[in-house]
Amino acid sequence: MKRSYRIVLTAGMATVSAVIASGQNPAAPQAPARMAKSAHTDTQATKPAPKLAPLEVPQLKFEKYKLQNGLDVILSEDHRLPMVAVNLWYHVGPANELPGRTGFAHLFEHMMFEGSRHVPGSSHFHLLEAAGASDINGTTDFDRTNYFETLPSNQLELALWLESDRMGYLPDKLDQANLGNQQDVVRNERRQSVENAPYGIVQETIFHQLYPKGHPYYADVMGSHEDIQSAKLEDVRNFFKLYYAPNNASLAIVGDFQPEHAKELVEKYFGPLKRGEEVPRITVKTPPITSERRTVIQDNVQLPRVYMAWLTSPIYKPGDAEADLVAAILGGGKSSRLYKKLVYEKQIALNVAANQQSLMLGSEFQVQATARPGVKPEDLEKAIDTELEAFRSSGPTVAELTRARNVLETRIIAGLETLGGFGGVADRLNTYNHYLGTPDFLAADVARYENASVESLQAFAQAQLGDNQRVVVYGVPGKQDLGAEVTTPKAPEKDPAKNGGEPVNADAEWRKEPPKPGPASPLHLPVPQEFKLANGLRVLYSERPGLPLVAADLVLRSGSGANPADKPGMASFTARMLQQGTETRNALQIADRAADLGATLASGASTDSSIVGTRVLTRNFADALELISEVALHPNFPKEEIERVRKEREAALVQEKDNPTSVALRVVRAALYGLNHAYGYPDIGTAESLKSIAREDLARFWEQNYLPNDAALIVTGNVKLSELKPLLEKQFGAWKAGNPPAENVGAPQSTDARVILVDRPGAPQTTLMCSELGVARSTPDYAALEVMNTDLGGLFSSRINMNLREAHGYTYGAESFFSYHRAPGLFAAFSDVRTDVTAPAATEIFNELKRMRETQLTPEEMKLSKDSITRSMPAQFERGTDAAETFAELFIYDLPLDYFSKLPDSIDAVTPERAQAAAQKYIHPEKIVVLAVGDRAEIEDEMKKLNLGKIEIRDTEGKILH
Repeated sequence: MKRSYRIVLTAGMATVSAVIASGQNPAAPQAPARMAKSAHTDTQATKPAPKLAPLEVPQLKFEKYKLQNGLDVILSEDHRLPMVAVNLWYHVGPANELPGRTGFAHLFEHMMFEGSRHVPGSSHFHLLEAAGASDINGTTDFDRTNYFETLPSNQLELALWLESDRMGYLPDKLDQANLGNQQDVVRNERRQSVENAPYGIVQETIFHQLYPKGHPYYADVMGSHEDIQSAKLEDVRNFFKLYYAPNNASLAIVGDFQPEHAKELVEKYFGPLKRGEEVPRITVKTPPITSERRTVIQDNVQLPRVYMAWLTSPIYKPGDAEADLVAAILGGGKSSRLYKKLVYEKQIALNVAANQQSLMLGSEFQVQATARPGVKPEDLEKAIDTELEAFRSSGPTVAELTRARNVLETRIIAGLETLGGFGGVADRLNTYNHYLGTPDFLAADVARYENASVESLQAFAQAQLGDNQRVVVYGVPGKQDLGAEVTTPKAPEKDPAKNGGEPVNADAEWRKEPPKPGPASPLHLPVPQEFKLANGLRVLYSERPGLPLVAADLVLRSGSGANPADKPGMASFTARMLQQGTETRNALQIADRAADLGATLASGASTDSSIVGTRVLTRNFADALELISEVALHPNFPKEEIERVRKEREAALVQEKDNPTSVALRVVRAALYGLNHAYGYPDIGTAESLKSIAREDLARFWEQNYLPNDAALIVTGNVKLSELKPLLEKQFGAWKAGNPPAENVGAPQSTDARVILVDRPGAPQTTLMCSELGVARSTPDYAALEVMNTDLGGLFSSRINMNLREAHGYTYGAESFFSYHRAPGLFAAFSDVRTDVTAPAATEIFNELKRMRETQLTPEEMKLSKDSITRSMPAQFERGTDAAETFAELFIYDLPLDYFSKLPDSIDAVTPERAQAAAQKYIHPEKIVVLAVGDRAEIEDEMKKLNLGKIEIRDTEGKILH
């Protein structure tokens, strides 16, 4: 539930292509709405979690020093991959905002990407993407703002040049046109992530209830339309001068670099910048809640949701660690109390979650539960209260504390796999430095959880989670109240005569050109070893020394493409049932066992595969592998569990209608593939198919498709091959081979309509998707398509995003993508746009599609596309789970083991002629189907004026209304 608002496209849009490519259901509960449950067991009766060997906390080696201008610098070497992370924190966030200026810190974050004296316009992204950067982002949280990028290590100087230029020279280029554009973008982001997102305005209300008006946390991070729009250019300049100075910042560099060279570069780029004024101390005090506060908020949702929230110990203060552990025990997953009671036993909740958002001015502890259809929020509240009172009265069991501790500690260690990004090493060092004044806190951080006791958790709950100390908010179906409309003024034209303001730092001639990259390290991407068990099970293995972690995925070529034609959702239902009972454990015991080990346990199905996977500390890998084997090879499909999961999935289908992206994906599949194609439905299937699937169907699908000779086990991590092989023989050697059925996905039966409208009355945005049938993963044009599409809509600096977001301010982000499967997937250009510009946005997308067909990519565009793909490829192997997912493609799509190590050469060989030919071959504007999920009354007339052809009206399930 971390409310970090990001500037970059990946904040919302990039997930859509990943969802379509994987076939996931984006309406399914995501963390922190963690779910789970199982058979008829009382947790208190299960045996205690085993005592594990003491955790060996990895040592984060670093050096911290301070420049004369006050900039904190943190250096940490890590030569695992030829990559380096640059992570810059400014000690400013909404905690520093004044009343009437809500959302200002976040708005300013956006302004930092609009160019500085030596970095024109939006070239910040362009330069980094061309350098092969990944994880380019900026985020605002309540207490801080940060900017980061991970890039090839020979490009470290580029990142320091860019970050130092906007720290020192942003005011030189600030103008009203840039401010007006980013006000549009931020307001679109608010519409997308708060107003048009299920329960978004409900969650915002929690902060209105927890904190008094005028408190810096009152308005959440995003702020209001009114305050965003009222920001003045002078406010922006003053904000920069006060808060964006070296003495109010901390720079962390982590990865493959030489310290002395890094120090020279830091001094060169940041050393000359002037120290700023001393930042005023935050003097706000958060008043306690002394009596319960309650409210009901109507939202455009299908199911009621209950939120409870408390003000709790500030970050890293006594009680903060206990809050994390209590949250894990109450609502941290399938092993949690609230899941077992509300979701599993009573079956009154679709999902539950509890979490602690740790903050400087008082943290927020939250419990949330979404009601099943027909369940009143009052009944949910009563059930939650019963569990809370039991916890306050008796505290947790030793087993529960051990499980929570194991899960949290594994999560901390796993975060250290990444150099930068969210929760990576650079981010963690900066977090500790920001809140504690020292990066050296990892061991002490883990010790906070180790030292917590049953008694201290109970004491926390009694002292801080009382009924009279809380906020209770019901989010219920109804008409949204978004307040008075704040008009969007006409964007001002750029006026060169008024460009910029008073410079803060003297110019330097040598800053005018981007630095040249250093010598590039050879690109050695890992190639897995392969061997087979006697039963045909393929094993792809890649050792990863260093952190004590292992990721293992059992992958089967039996995804949604293998569904019987009359039973969509079969593969997904079968995979969901694997964790609901085996020959030796019921569902709750399976969940408890995974938590005992501190392991993740996932089973699911995507378009082309089913998977059972885990990530776990090396010391527990053998036991986690045994658990994977048990659920995948010995499920028993209990009838009562099937009925429980059926109801759960039926409720999920109802909730899917809340999410316009989920609706768009369902409708576009139905429109492009028709009802007789396996790809014509999301993985979860339909309400009709869910009702018809019987236990015999699930057992038969498992027997026919879960076969070792049509499966691969991907193992990446800190485990020796000599130790791995006997474990695999023990757990999978007796698995019997068989004859997998031939896949028959059917023939596409695409609609003849050119425009499809799905009515979402009152929606503040339109979800716009322009689609046609694409190609299979086996296409020989894969490299050319990727180069072409990267420039079209695959990057932040792509043509479509720069047009819709930067040039017009229509959206928070826009992209295009091809989803590749064993049969042809789809092509789509996608964006959430302001309702009143739905038709103009569609026109601009078509303009870019036509331009891509009619004109070749320029040499600069070709270089950008190629370099961004090839130079960022090491990031696909940064985490063990990422590496396992990447290697799984080799098996699913019959690719050679060295495919990824040779892919850069294939990308580099693409010519402008081949890229244009790919666009002409696979993008057909005259066949594109335009899908708009939005307020029909507001968008239909303008969409008709586009004269694209026949218009169809469909419902949220994809059925044609007229």
